[in-house]
Amino acid sequence: MTRPPRLMSLALVSLCALLAGAAPASKATPAKAEVSDAVKAPRPKGGEYFGLYLMDKKVGWLFTDLELLPGEPARVKVTNQLVFKAMVATRVSERMHREERFYEAKPGGRLLSFTVTQKGDGGDQTLEGTATPEGVRVVRKRPGRPDELLKQLPPAQERVEDADSVRVALQRKANVKGFSLDGMDLETYGMATTLEPSEQRVLNGVKVKLSRASTLSEKEKVPVTSYVTGRGEMVLVEFGQTMQARKETEAVAKRLDLVEVFGLTRVVLPRPLPESARAVPGSVTLVVQGLPEKFREETYRQKYKPLPDGRVEVTLSAAAPAQKARKPRPLADPDGGENLKATLIVESDAPAIRELAKKIVGEEKDAYVAAQKVNTWVATNLEKDYGASADRATDVLSQRRGDCTEHSLLSVALLRAAGIPARRVDGVIYMVNQDGVPALYWHEWVEAFVGEWTQLDPTFNQPVADATHFAFGEEGNAEITPLIGTLKVTDVK
Repeated sequence: MTRPPRLMSLALVSLCALLAGAAPASKATPAKAEVSDAVKAPRPKGGEYFGLYLMDKKVGWLFTDLELLPGEPARVKVTNQLVFKAMVATRVSERMHREERFYEAKPGGRLLSFTVTQKGDGGDQTLEGTATPEGVRVVRKRPGRPDELLKQLPPAQERVEDADSVRVALQRKANVKGFSLDGMDLETYGMATTLEPSEQRVLNGVKVKLSRASTLSEKEKVPVTSYVTGRGEMVLVEFGQTMQARKETEAVAKRLDLVEVFGLTRVVLPRPLPESARAVPGSVTLVVQGLPEKFREETYRQKYKPLPDGRVEVTLSAAAPAQKARKPRPLADPDGGENLKATLIVESDAPAIRELAKKIVGEEKDAYVAAQKVNTWVATNLEKDYGASADRATDVLSQRRGDCTEHSLLSVALLRAAGIPARRVDGVIYMVNQDGVPALYWHEWVEAFVGEWTQLDPTFNQPVADATHFAFGEEGNAEITPLIGTLKVTDVK
């Protein structure tokens, strides 16, 4: 099973980039220099702390700060820090993600530099970026390894207003659009902040009118709604229906519940799935409540039938790819190349990954047979360890252990290195744990194009992922996180 904290903490890293707080600009703004609305907007002094809640259980905290620095030319420093901590089975999973970004303070001021520091669950690394009009130069630093100069990125589209788009929109009384250079994958995504009708809320026993704005990122695709007082205090951020960031004092924000997320996030079934669901070919039908229409896209594995009461019948099926459809590798990506791409996380162009892929696959030309070889190698050479995670394929290869996210990440990197388009899939899988309760647990597996798409599960060494796998989206897509706590299965057929 995958650790839900991994999925949700990645989502919250993006949420982190939507918030900022600092001293009011009126006390530090040089009269001779015009500054951005991001600096002019009212906000609390000294930054803001938030408690992070999953299904009303605190699993982390967030600190944000936006500061106008003295000197000429004027610069802005933005600090975002996220700490996430939860029980995963019998282990404590914890990660820290901290970003510092510097911008020109003038209107439309460009991004100048950034430092991204990650520690704990997922591995330790620091990314140091320097932005010029010609492009962004990034150096990666990891313990025990030489510094690595990553390929130069295109010129940054991110501007100082993007560091606090909510307060900028409120300051201007207008919707705003911008860009964000993501601190996890170093890709740039568009984002739009839309003003919403104000709302009355009770804060500390007092009814307060709150301004409201909703931000949508091209990466996360989940509206993030922020509530702000007339003095510029951000008091609540809603990340879908499942997660919230609530403004708290530093001491309260850092006082966490120790939540066991497997039990908290699972989807309990009314009865066990039939054994036929584990056969290949095989199928099973579930009656599901709380599944929005955007998740009902029919595929070669999943079919949907809406019911009059708003529920939906989902038929999950599994079968090996047709012999006549299978093709030799290397294969072109039917989606335009994204599923063959080497990235900061997948690292399919790393020498160690390419050498291992060649060793595993050998001279095998049949793409599906080659994919099975990769699946088997990962399943038999990685130790299943829910306390040892890594966010990068080379780190997985080095430590050779982890949960389903590590198994899937390394598999996808090896498949791409072997010329087979592949991607990670997030969803749920059927299991019965020690408490005897039949349930669906969050999980990650692999989809590969071998002439047609097929799914494999390297965690459980399944050359065809069986029909107990219910997919919602691709890894790293926080769009699926609002399903946690809202998805229900009312019947099994």
